[in-house]
Amino acid sequence: MKFHAPLIKGTLLKRYKRFLADVELENGEVVTAHCANPGSMLGLKEPGSTVWLSPAANPNRKLKYSWELIEADGGLVGIHTGHPNRITEEAIADQRIPELAGYADMRREVKYGKNSRIDILLEDANKPACYVEVKNVHLYRGNGAEFPDSVTARGAKHLEELGDMAEAGYRAVMFYLVQRMDCDRFSIASDIDPAYDAALKHAVSRGVEVLCYACKLSIEEITVDRPVDIAI
Repeated sequence: MKFHAPLIKGTLLKRYKRFLADVELENGEVVTAHCANPGSMLGLKEPGSTVWLSPAANPNRKLKYSWELIEADGGLVGIHTGHPNRITEEAIADQRIPELAGYADMRREVKYGKNSRIDILLEDANKPACYVEVKNVHLYRGNGAEFPDSVTARGAKHLEELGDMAEAGYRAVMFYLVQRMDCDRFSIASDIDPAYDAALKHAVSRGVEVLCYACKLSIEEITVDRPVDIAI
């Protein structure tokens, strides 16, 4: 996924009200950027951190910038939770995720279950449909990536519905996309959300598959790079 315009460097002053961040640009101007991340952003909201913003594509938008990246732990980390679906979709189309290759059609945001939309639906006349739920991962603790960084009842609901699809005879895949380059291991942050940990274990017992891939990040683009070992 290439950014639509060159990113703008700045210094984070504060993140507040979940979706807002004040950033000082290199010219000294202080701007308020949209923070498209409902999580706690543990370890990724320290004042004084170098961040990268994208200018709004719509000149009439109230907030003229979106927070895209932060420099943390010696590298870039993607914090925008609106991007993982697109990043994953591009990787599937480019055959860079072997486990999800070989399907004739791909659709996004398809209604399914009780009252949900699956992030990516892969279909082929010769095999069962594959339901793929994508989650953004950026929490780093120890030497690995963890999810979630805050309690997510919605995430547990998605796992329940993926389990329903698996038991109905379809493929159901929980796909974790790590928007950072320094992680070789992925696990669930059971201390942050034990209910989610239990929900994932239950989903796996029902036939849900779990995949995790890390990204390669630059100030020009974010792409899926490599699989990450899973410890759940």
